Amino acid sequence: MQKIEFNKDFLWGCATASYQVEGAIDEDGRKPSIWDTFCNKAGAILHGDDGKIAADQYHRYKEDVQLMSDLNFQAYRFSIAWPRIMPDGRGAVNQKGLQYYINLSKELHSKGLKVVATLYHWDLPQALQDEGGWAVRSTAYAFAEYAKVCFEELGPYVDQWITLNEPFCTAYLGYLYGEHAPGIKDQEQAIKAVHYLNLAHGLAVVEYHKLGLEAPIGTVLNPSLPRPASRKAYDEKAARYARAIFTDVFLLPLMGKGYPQEVTKDMHISFPVQTGDMELIAQPIDFIGINYYMERAVVFDESRLFLHREVPSWQRTTNQDWPIVPYGLLRVLKYFDQVTDGLPLYITENGCANDDVPINGRVHDSFRCDYIIEHLAACKQAIDEGVNLKGYFVWSFMDNFEWAWGYSRRFGIVYIDYETQQRIPKDSAYMMRDFIAGYCEF
Repeated sequence: MQKIEFNKDFLWGCATASYQVEGAIDEDGRKPSIWDTFCNKAGAILHGDDGKIAADQYHRYKEDVQLMSDLNFQAYRFSIAWPRIMPDGRGAVNQKGLQYYINLSKELHSKGLKVVATLYHWDLPQALQDEGGWAVRSTAYAFAEYAKVCFEELGPYVDQWITLNEPFCTAYLGYLYGEHAPGIKDQEQAIKAVHYLNLAHGLAVVEYHKLGLEAPIGTVLNPSLPRPASRKAYDEKAARYARAIFTDVFLLPLMGKGYPQEVTKDMHISFPVQTGDMELIAQPIDFIGINYYMERAVVFDESRLFLHREVPSWQRTTNQDWPIVPYGLLRVLKYFDQVTDGLPLYITENGCANDDVPINGRVHDSFRCDYIIEHLAACKQAIDEGVNLKGYFVWSFMDNFEWAWGYSRRFGIVYIDYETQQRIPKDSAYMMRDFIAGYCEF
């Protein structure tokens, strides 16, 4: 028997993203996002799935909030759909879109849950993509305009703000590898997107501070800190290269440390920095969120674009072939603690995909339970070693549209029957309830 105990002020939450759960993509003034467009592209999404209905949270949010309350969650991290608030990306504001998030926030508060709102979780208005998307500088300023509206209108209801979710995925999966919307494969556009996403974050934080709001504001990264596959110096260098291009290009500018030399000098990559940009990006923030799912091993490979190559791992994998490496989370937390000089950290996403099947009205997802317990143990070890970790948000509250995987992968601790929209808490949901209540023995 083992026991994991967290302090009573440790924040326990669950998380989702707008396009993955809301549905209602053409209701109440919302216009298309890049994901609506991408889903209409033949072969882009497994089985041709889309987010038209998803988990229908737009209509069922009261039911979902009640379930969160029943499971003892203390906070809900959701994202605001930019196309609901400013359907054309800038300019006219859609009051019906704002009202939905006001209603959701009020419902959460009525059940005693904190509101943790993410401004951008990938659903860029298509109108802005038509102008070049994140590969053009103007999008960063459009984001600041959108953020200001959210701060002004939703500020009284939000307990914690997040600017961007996983800019790595937006820049690289969206503009380099083409696996996510908008489905572009262009290195130059991807590198521009890295910088303009960083700039968008900084500009939004400037707008926030101008308004004098007091809720904490930060951002969320999904760090990649792969381990070297050997003790050879060049493989250790490969791990540094991978960390630099996938993590440090976002983390270091936030901390006022500029872009890493491994990228600018060794890889000869140039970012479109203008005078004053780096100071804007390094605006004071109150926390950083970390999304962690896996860790891979790498070797040096000078023939590759970023001078490293992933190699097979030995660990168990999820049904997305993601190796399960809980100790990798500890490494990430300690690295962030060091680089940020002890800035408050949150696990804003952690979880796994599993082949879940209801049996007699229950879903016994012991695989996910084990995954979460192992990662919570890593969180506790990090705290014991002095890391300033303040909370944990499980991903995801419910099964949902899993981007390019469509509905074929289930991350939720609540099962969604997509035919009936019935919600069925899985064993992992009840396990989380017990952890939050302080029953942490396993």
